[in-house]
Amino acid sequence: MSADSSPRLISAQLVGLDEDLGATSTEVIRVLADRVAATGRAADGRALAEDAIAREASVGTGVPGGIAIPHARSASVSEPTLAFSRLARKVPFGAPDGDADIVFMIAVPEGADKDHLTVLSTLARALIRDDFTAALRAATTADEIVRLVDHEVSGEVAEAGVGNASRASTATAAPAAPAADRKVFVGVTACPTGIAHTYMAADALVAAAQRAGAEMHIETQGSSQVEPLDPALIARADAVVFAVDVDVRDRGRFAGKPLVSGPVKRGVDEPDAMIAEAVRASEDPHAARVQGAAATDGESTAKNEHFGQSLKRWLLTGVSYMIPFVAGGGLLIALGFLLSGYQIASTHGDDGVSNAAWTLTHSTLLNLPAEGLGYYLGAAAFQIGQVSLGFLVAALAGYIAYAMADRPGIAPGFVAGSIAVFMNAGFLGGLVGGLIAGAAAYWIGRIPTWRWLRGLMPVVIIPLFASIIASGLMLLVLGGPIAWLMTQLTGFLNSLSGASAILLGIILGLMMAFDLGGPVNKVAYAFAVAGLGAGTATNVVPFEIMAAVMGAGMVPPLAMALASTLFYRKGFTKPERENGKAAYLLGFSFISEGAIPFAAADPLRVIPASMVGAAVTGAISMAVGVTSRAPHGGVFVFFAIGNFWAWLGAVVLGAFVSAGVLVALKKWVRRRPVDEAAAGGEAAAAAETVGQRAPVAA
Repeated sequence: MSADSSPRLISAQLVGLDEDLGATSTEVIRVLADRVAATGRAADGRALAEDAIAREASVGTGVPGGIAIPHARSASVSEPTLAFSRLARKVPFGAPDGDADIVFMIAVPEGADKDHLTVLSTLARALIRDDFTAALRAATTADEIVRLVDHEVSGEVAEAGVGNASRASTATAAPAAPAADRKVFVGVTACPTGIAHTYMAADALVAAAQRAGAEMHIETQGSSQVEPLDPALIARADAVVFAVDVDVRDRGRFAGKPLVSGPVKRGVDEPDAMIAEAVRASEDPHAARVQGAAATDGESTAKNEHFGQSLKRWLLTGVSYMIPFVAGGGLLIALGFLLSGYQIASTHGDDGVSNAAWTLTHSTLLNLPAEGLGYYLGAAAFQIGQVSLGFLVAALAGYIAYAMADRPGIAPGFVAGSIAVFMNAGFLGGLVGGLIAGAAAYWIGRIPTWRWLRGLMPVVIIPLFASIIASGLMLLVLGGPIAWLMTQLTGFLNSLSGASAILLGIILGLMMAFDLGGPVNKVAYAFAVAGLGAGTATNVVPFEIMAAVMGAGMVPPLAMALASTLFYRKGFTKPERENGKAAYLLGFSFISEGAIPFAAADPLRVIPASMVGAAVTGAISMAVGVTSRAPHGGVFVFFAIGNFWAWLGAVVLGAFVSAGVLVALKKWVRRRPVDEAAAGGEAAAAAETVGQRAPVAA
């Protein structure tokens, strides 16, 4: 494609030279958006500006070298457009090395053709080149800027996105020495919008690898068509570099390789540091590695973990994947109770099925039961929820096996979990079955075999024989003893009363507040939801345990809200007071994450205070016999909570106790300097996990 026939993304009317557009990025973006609208390329300059400003607020678009590339997808844009400004007064856009004087605003219509996105990403990559940016700064007329941009775009489009001879390709750094003498790295770059930072990070890493005498191959997972890396390149790579703000697609391809990872802006801002880390990781047998399936060399992706660490990771993976089945199913069952009453779960006459199943079998929307539409819809909600909840054990086992052996372990794990249900081995059977299935799948996958058979291993051979081993052991050997153990445990729980029940409530409350969604919290929550299916009209202990766990989990955020907004405002920072306002809703919804910002900043006082109040709530809830047939929802599932007002009183009292303890600790217990340092480390760890923790595991 020639320069004349290339898409015209820019015109002289969209260019401004040596102009003062204001002191902030917002002011600059508004002027450039109006400039785009004035040329007829956007219907509403204000709407385009708001979209770009919102994008800027999520991740700053400043990059090293005094450059900024604000960009947005906007319904107001009619065609892909570039607006350019060379600023007389530099403006901060979040770059680490200072303010920007060169600004390209990229305006992309919603649903824009991927070829235009390729052109836009190519221009963004060009900004990493010193010769291109120098020419932009030296230009004396708007037409000269237009010619520079058109030339760059037309050259890239003509070669289908591959750089010309004067620049580094995003896919591969041109070798300057024999491959045997060079480190080989592969990597992925990806930003949330997939337009600018994705490609700039790719070129920056390639250039940094060249400077380090290494060879780099990058897969840009952006808005343009993704060209996957050659598996042969991945196989011979010494290390992997991820510069991403979103999940890496098909991450398992890189399993077992030494890993260096960071946000996409780090790939733009600190490419040399990331390459240096990759060099060190490639030479360090203890370096972090990409998790997933076993690598081609047969090494475990987590070989540096102790067995205890691995076991915890496997079990928590299973619980994490199990929770959505439980939460969704439990809430649907609660909705069924709301619409149809608790009798919907009872057995219908001598048919041996529930009233819900009988109703759905004998009625339709055109032939409603005598109880009416609400009853029929309640039956449907209950039945869907019951089916979802029925996956609890199978999903637990399946994803434990997945954590151990990746995809080949899923089928054997699900089958072993289903056999555990058949044998009445319950939750414990699922744990054991999943571990056996995962171990069998992992072991079979490591057996050397012929090349022609390798393709059948993950889809036929491993699932078949791992299922035989795991399910055979569960069915013929282990299922019976585990079922007996579950019967004894159930009998023990049913016998709890008085002091024993209160002690259990205290323990569950302490666990729920100990790490606010971490492993200990998840154990308590999983223990509670595992018993929901065993609850009946005559056996309400599982429902009591669920109520105690949910109530205790609501205490920490409510306590933080009370302490920071009512009792001791001066003891909290302004951001903490703002978080405290939001924590009211989070707490009443049973989302413990509302307390994490407080625990991250001051764990040695917040966590103990939270545990005291949660223990009080758990004890009272068990003492008065509150029940909950819903696994989540807080006060919003009041219809599924028996003795609701007593339960709510226990929650509120626990929150006041925790708030009072926290205020006392803040007033009279000072943090030592060493505690401050520890808190800083814990704060970083907590902040990192906030976005990863599922609310249902709160």
